[in-house]
Amino acid sequence: MKKLVLLVLMLSLIMGGLFAQGANETGGKDKTIKLAVGDPIGSSVGVTAQDFAKRVESLTNGKVKVEVFADGILFGGDQNAAVNMVEDGGIDAVILAASVYSSFEPRFNAVCLPYLFADYDEFKAYLAGAPGQTLLSSLDTLNIKGLSLMIRTFRNVTNSRRPITKPDDLRGLKIRVPNNRLYVEFFKAMGADPTPMNFTEVYTALQLKTIDGQENPVEVPLANKFYEVQQHISLTQHMADAYVLGMNMILWNSFDAATQAQILQAANETANFKLEYDVSAENDILKQLADKGMAVNELSVEGKAEFQKKALAIYPMLSALIGEEFVKESLEFLGK
Repeated sequence: MKKLVLLVLMLSLIMGGLFAQGANETGGKDKTIKLAVGDPIGSSVGVTAQDFAKRVESLTNGKVKVEVFADGILFGGDQNAAVNMVEDGGIDAVILAASVYSSFEPRFNAVCLPYLFADYDEFKAYLAGAPGQTLLSSLDTLNIKGLSLMIRTFRNVTNSRRPITKPDDLRGLKIRVPNNRLYVEFFKAMGADPTPMNFTEVYTALQLKTIDGQENPVEVPLANKFYEVQQHISLTQHMADAYVLGMNMILWNSFDAATQAQILQAANETANFKLEYDVSAENDILKQLADKGMAVNELSVEGKAEFQKKALAIYPMLSALIGEEFVKESLEFLGK
């Protein structure tokens, strides 16, 4: 009888040990987050994604790793589809432009109001302040955890026909814009022919002269070799946009509180990294574009003032697209 009791105890200990080992192998298993971006790995957003990956692995002591997938490969280049895929868990996490999210939450377009920010300091304060936090929290309804908002440098126009010095120079030019009504209405007001198009189609359309130009931060024509098919870059600095680092909410909730805090720390540190990286690189990028044959055109004070005047005239219409109350809050936050 004693031998039987001893045998049962030994079996219980063995089974308990195996159960604990199995629990450790599942519950304590390292996790890998698949992070998708739409641009090449060597672009600003690609470098930013890699920076986030390094910070997450370091801060979590290797418990969480981030694998970066560039060139829109996980979502076929369709950025609206990428939002849906993060929402339903088909993609773990993504870095997308704020303007993409405006299709789902119109308030994100407030970031893109033309000539809203006087400089990058104002822009950074806005993203880090109450308006930015409101935008991040709004993603909860999409089953997405907004981890951070990251600055982009101001947008500029490239084209194959002429330098842009004032709004009238845009008249009749077919300019590719994101599939976003705010962009369409702005360029219409400037006299251009705005043409919404998926980003993956832009190079070919420029090459075939289906469109005359496009508008983006300066690093985009460099990273995507638009200098091969565009002759002019004009520093209109007409809009800002931000990048949103978002994660599927179910995946986010699977992490314990300590790990969540570490991932959030990594996201905020990466946002600061991107600001310094982009702003410090802007002049160098312009030099590289000039070296590759693009004519760089800076606007005069008077030329920029013309753009600002025309933009201000359409604020009431744009505010209606965004939500007048949030636009009012944004302007008050900036003291305007």
